[in-house]
Amino acid sequence: MNSLQKFYHWIANTPPLFKAKPPFTTFESIPHTSLADEERYEGNPRLGFLYQHLCTRLLSSSPRYEILAEEIQLNDATGRTIGAVDLILRNQEQKSHEHWEVAIKFYLLYKGIWYGPNAHDQLHKKLDRMLTHQLKMSQREEFHQQLPLSDTPIEHLLMQGRLYINPFSPEETPTECLGFELDHNQISGFWCYHSQLDQVNEPLYELSKPLWAIGTEEFSEPVEPSNDRFVHAQTQSGRFWFVVPDSWPNNKSS
Repeated sequence: MNSLQKFYHWIANTPPLFKAKPPFTTFESIPHTSLADEERYEGNPRLGFLYQHLCTRLLSSSPRYEILAEEIQLNDATGRTIGAVDLILRNQEQKSHEHWEVAIKFYLLYKGIWYGPNAHDQLHKKLDRMLTHQLKMSQREEFHQQLPLSDTPIEHLLMQGRLYINPFSPEETPTECLGFELDHNQISGFWCYHSQLDQVNEPLYELSKPLWAIGTEEFSEPVEPSNDRFVHAQTQSGRFWFVVPDSWPNNKSS
């Protein structure tokens, strides 16, 4: 199984960050086919684009769904960009339409807040925007002008990824965010400051972004993180670690 197939398999079988109560959704019960050996991805190499491509690929392989549109750009009357709708599907079994927004995110717990490694990104802010802006765009007139539908699409939000805690600066782990229950099993990574690195008792191997979710089984030279950037790494035993500068999260350009 190549890395693209592994990521596809991970997406298909990994629970989301939140318990799967509407509008949160999961792929786990959706019938789909495997990704072929010859499948290639030549799109934008950023992780979010690769992730959305594989989500779309998985849904398009399912007999349950027909993909009607993807990445619909919406502009208001002045031409200002409102945003983009990720996916509009027709559920062949329910004879209904669905609006899917998909995101893969990695957050580190610090003083009760889940921060992205780039600390401008925070889970509660991202979730609020997904729920109140992204998912509501399929109700806008600008959307219906582009894609008239016979009914209002049912909202589906898929947020996968991993949540990280600092074992050397322990604090109480939240069980919810904005009133939505987190899946505790997805709190499965660790993070530390650069100054705490000597407390990690295993060598760390840096991961390229396409491998952040699935990790690697190929190890070369251990990484020696500097104190001026964050590093996402893995141990040979399979543990995931973020090492962040000692100024994090206050230095939000890290």
